[in-house]
Order: sequence, then structure tokens, then C-alpha cells
Amino acid sequence: MKIALLQLNLTVGDIEGNISLILDGVNKAAGLGAELCVTSELAITGYPPRDLLLNADFVSRCRDAVDEISRSMPEGVALLAGGVDLNREYAGNPLRNAAWLIRKGVETEVFYKWLLPTYDVFDEQRYFEPADTVNYFDFKGVRFGVTICEDVWNDREGCAHKRYGGNPIPDIVEKGADVLLNLSASPFNVGKQGEREKLLADIATKYKMPVMYANQVGGNDDLVFDGRSCVFYADGRLAARGNGFSEDVVVVETDGSGGTVAEDDFCEESEAWRAMVLGLNNYLSKTGFSKVVLGLSGGIDSALTAAVAAEALGPENVTGVLMPSPYSSKGSVDDSLALVENIGIHSVTIPINNLMKEFEQALAPTFEGLPENVTEENIQSRIRGNLVMAISNKMGALLVTTGNKSELAVGYCTIYGDMAGGLAVISDLYKTLVFRICRWLNEQGRGEIIPPSIITKPPSAELRPGQKDEDSLPPYDILDRIIELRVERHLAESEIIAETGFHPETVRYVLRLIKISEFKRKQAAPGLKITSRAFGTGWRMPIACRFTG
Repeated sequence: MKIALLQLNLTVGDIEGNISLILDGVNKAAGLGAELCVTSELAITGYPPRDLLLNADFVSRCRDAVDEISRSMPEGVALLAGGVDLNREYAGNPLRNAAWLIRKGVETEVFYKWLLPTYDVFDEQRYFEPADTVNYFDFKGVRFGVTICEDVWNDREGCAHKRYGGNPIPDIVEKGADVLLNLSASPFNVGKQGEREKLLADIATKYKMPVMYANQVGGNDDLVFDGRSCVFYADGRLAARGNGFSEDVVVVETDGSGGTVAEDDFCEESEAWRAMVLGLNNYLSKTGFSKVVLGLSGGIDSALTAAVAAEALGPENVTGVLMPSPYSSKGSVDDSLALVENIGIHSVTIPINNLMKEFEQALAPTFEGLPENVTEENIQSRIRGNLVMAISNKMGALLVTTGNKSELAVGYCTIYGDMAGGLAVISDLYKTLVFRICRWLNEQGRGEIIPPSIITKPPSAELRPGQKDEDSLPPYDILDRIIELRVERHLAESEIIAETGFHPETVRYVLRLIKISEFKRKQAAPGLKITSRAFGTGWRMPIACRFTG
């Protein structure tokens, strides 16, 4: 029997559209000889539905969708589809995270998720009640075990701490399952596929049965899903893998044979680039935009953001705005124009010299007797923010911000200025990774994308004469390491000092900046998640906080 993993780009809340995608996938798979099709987790709702699950009409429509799909199924083909069901028990949360076994003219079966993650971007215990029965079904002489995403993540050998007391897989195996299925909506982060494949290979080897994993693909808000649905033989060897960052239908035999392993590039630069391109493209298409506008400073951050936008949307849909001030070097203006030429986007130039003078004159009576400080620098950024927002409004183009994770972490950005916008494309890239991606991009055989002078010049906000980033911050290799250890690994001050050997005052300084910049991040545009922990829905720090360390 052939089994198809439907790797689909689903949209949250677009129930009709998701039904159509699922049925198209089923029909395509049936044409390839598949008799059982498997979607990703919560495919009918789109993932993550978040507080849409509190809307009774939404839940009812999702349940009706199961019947609608059943009526449209081709004869002789079964579909295991992710969706939502009511919790019919007296106690507990109102809903269940479900996998529906759907066949035309046959009563539908339903299976529920056991392990409900509540960490990072996940908050499933807010809505769902966990399963309390073993999930399996028999179809055409084969017994299939059913797991949903997190259900397989507690079966890790050598793990010092497991999040859950239970593990559904041994119970499924005890019931005589021949194949283990996993419906997943596993968000992308750099390096995640290696973790998934090791986990799934270990499970296949441990229980001596094929493992088949169907993952969602596409961008939904801040999350990007990379697909890469995969199958493992019973001895743990990789049998098949779907495309990365695009839709696919992966068809294999029951034992895992007959599939293909899609070519892929797992280097950090390639993964991050493709995730940003897909995330930006889908953010616009799913929110009703088709064009973007952004400020071009001549620096590496805006250059990379513009290159991502041109790749994601086509250069004809991207406008870069140069807004030079008296402190902008000729080199920065020339570099911006060279970038515009390289990637083929539109550009406009609006000098802000006169606007700066108008602000200076208007504020002079209030500021009389006070020395110049960062206030005047921030005014420049806010003038630029007003200009690009005006262009965004007039053109109906989404304004994308250009700040990176290093800057966002320590507050090296201006609220209501360069932070203004509807999506922060590179806000989860450390500055050092920004440099690496730009170098990598120029080495891909497509000619020069990022002008080399942008890559080689010292980073500067150019808000005062001779300004350099390292006037205010440690070198980026040191800064980024401290931020990574704090944000992604949750290390305390003493642990960071012990692991890195960095000067204690440097570590304390950076940690203090991270702490006092929380109010800015709460008002930042949503940003695409690229690393294992971003300043987004998975970051929950208080603003008013006196703890340090």
C-alpha cells in the first residue's frame, strides 16, 4: 500500500481554502497510487490558530469541514487529517487537538494528541485537553499508530530532563502497530531538521518500525514552517524527505520504500535565507499586501532586507527609500544606489537636512540651555520613520523594518523611528549572521548581490559625525555570543562569564541593556523566527523588573 504525506502551505482561519488544498493533495496522491494520505497537525484550521480556538463558530465550522471533506473523498482512499474537536468530558479544557480518519461513506474515527506543549511559541494547554486512550487504527491489513507532533518528542534517549511524565509511543507499540504516523506543525529554526531526523531515526530503530512524519510548510505570522516531511525505515535509515520550504507530496510504500530524498542545503546561511524569503512572501500574500517599502541606509542590514524582499516578491514590488542626512557619507549613498542597481528594485531619495533644521528650530525654545545628546539622533530616525510610513500609506505597500537581533536585544534602535513597520524581516538574525549571509549570497553564482563595500565597512548608524557601532557596544562577536547564551540558552550572568571568559563588566553591561530594552521590544513589529528562541511570541519577559543576573 502506498502512503502519501501531504506537505501543504495552509493559512490560519482559511477553512475553505485549506479544505481545497487538502482535497487537491489527496487527489494528486491518489493519482500516484496512494491509498492513505496524511496531513500536518491542525491542517483544517491552519497552524497556529491561537485564540481563534476560543470562537465557537470557528470551531463548529472546522468540525463541519470534516464532513465536507468526507463527501468529496475519492473512493478507496483514506485521509488522516489534523483538525479540532470538542472535549466531550465533563472536566478539562474545552477542545481536543485531533487527527480525523476520513473515508467516503465510512464513519469517521478520531484520535487526540497526548502531549500538549506549553513553552516557547506553543501554548496548547490554554485550549486543549490531552488524550487518554491509545491511538491506532487498522486499514487494509496494516495497523497504524497515530501521534501528533509533540507526542514523539518525549521519546528521547539520554535526555536529562523530560517535559512530560507520559510517552504514548510504547503503548502504541504494545498494541501491535506496524507503522508510526506523525502529524506535525513543527516551526523552523536553523538546525531543527537535524534534530527532527535524529529523533525520528532513533524511534524507528528503537521500536523496529517505519516512522512517517508529515509537516506543514509556509509562513504564518512570525512562524515559518520548512516542510521536509520525512520517512524512516525500521532500521533508522532515511527513506524519503520532502522539499524544504515548498509544498510537496511524499509517497512511499508501507515499509518506507519507493520514496525519494529531496536535495537540500542545511548550512545556516541557506536555511535562514530561504526561511526569510518564504516568511516574507507568505506574510504579504496572507495579509493582503503585494508590495513593500523600506529605508536604505547604505548599511548591511537594510541591504540584506532589500535583497530578501526582491527575492520574495520580485524587484518590481520593492521600493527602497534613501534619506540622507548631513551625517550620511557619500559612500553610504553610493552603496545604496549600487544595491538598487544590483537587485533591480525601485528607489527614491528624500534628503532630510531641511526637516532636521525645522525640528531643531521648533524645539529650540524647549531645549534652550540643554546639551545635545541621543535625542537629536533619535529625531533623525523618527523623521525617516515618518517618511517611509507616509510612502507605505500612500502606496499601499507594507513597510518592513531592517533591524537585526543584536540591535533589538540591546535597544540599539529607535522606537517610532527605524522600528516602525509591519514586519521585521531580519530581527532574529544576529549581526554576525547577517554578515555571513551576505557573503554567502554573493558566492551563489548569481553575480554580486550585496556590494562588497557594504560588507567590509564598519557598521554605523551615521547619526553623528564619525559614529561607529562599537562606540556604544562590544564587538559583535562578543555581543552576539552573550545574547545567544542569555536568550537561547537562558544562562545566568555567572554561567555566561564562566562559559565565555568574557570580562564580567562586559557581560553585566550587555545583560543590563537586554533588560532595560524590553519596553521597546513589546512595541516592535512581528519578526520572522529563525533561531531557537526569538523576541516574539515565545519571549515573555516583564518590563517592570528589578532582578539582575
